[in-house]
Amino acid sequence: MNGPKIYLQINGMNVITQTAVSSFVVMALLCVAGYFLGRDLKKRPGRMQVITEKGVTMLYNLVEDTMGKHNAYWTPYIGALFLSSIGGSLIGMTGILRSTTSDISTTLTWALMTSFLVWGCTIKNSGLKTFLKGYINPMNIISDIAQPVSMGFRHFGNIMGGSVLTSLLYSALAAASAMILGLIKSSGIAVIIVVALLGGVALFFGIRKKKLALKILGIALIAVAVCAALEYFGVFSEIPILEVGLPGVLSLYFDVFSGGVQALVFSLLTMVYVGMACPPRR
Repeated sequence: MNGPKIYLQINGMNVITQTAVSSFVVMALLCVAGYFLGRDLKKRPGRMQVITEKGVTMLYNLVEDTMGKHNAYWTPYIGALFLSSIGGSLIGMTGILRSTTSDISTTLTWALMTSFLVWGCTIKNSGLKTFLKGYINPMNIISDIAQPVSMGFRHFGNIMGGSVLTSLLYSALAAASAMILGLIKSSGIAVIIVVALLGGVALFFGIRKKKLALKILGIALIAVAVCAALEYFGVFSEIPILEVGLPGVLSLYFDVFSGGVQALVFSLLTMVYVGMACPPRR
């Protein structure tokens, strides 16, 4: 795993990076989606409008339940933060753009934004004098430093860790594919035929007895035999057969599920911290 590519530098300062490009693409996609989902609203809504209204209602309810009804005006910001986070994680699945959340500069910036909002709301509601008095206790200083650091590194660490594990798995499966197919190919065409027959038998009994495990085993053995035959006759070379299937499942977990969970956790923490700084007015 490497850091984000640098496309433009001015006086040693990174002006345009791979993360910045991905961020602008995510923002553009969200703006386009917002435009098409929000236009031409009708009193008798269609299916897409119903889904959109349901999502917006759920978001408002979540913010009101977490921050209080008096803080409902924070909903657009929380929604933008959540969608930017999950969109930034999913954009990496394209294989072209880099996940924005796998760059510490992105998540740490969001965390600092939360801290600035908390400080601003505290000063607005309690006054600058009361705000500064809180720093008489050194623990409050440590807490204010630890808050953005923990939020930023938690989000970044989970997404980046998933990317590293996925990359390591791809490398391991590629090596295993080359080893297994190479071993079968070098054993001769007879071994390839035997593997194919075993796969056919397993698939037959799997279909007959309705056993999913036997069906999967049979299909896998047949696929291995076919790939080994293609390599044996020189049609293809080094087919990464083991990289099909399992990495996709793990990608669904690390990119989709984990990305969604981290986006929700980050948004919830933001709501909790900002909500504590914005108590209801008496």
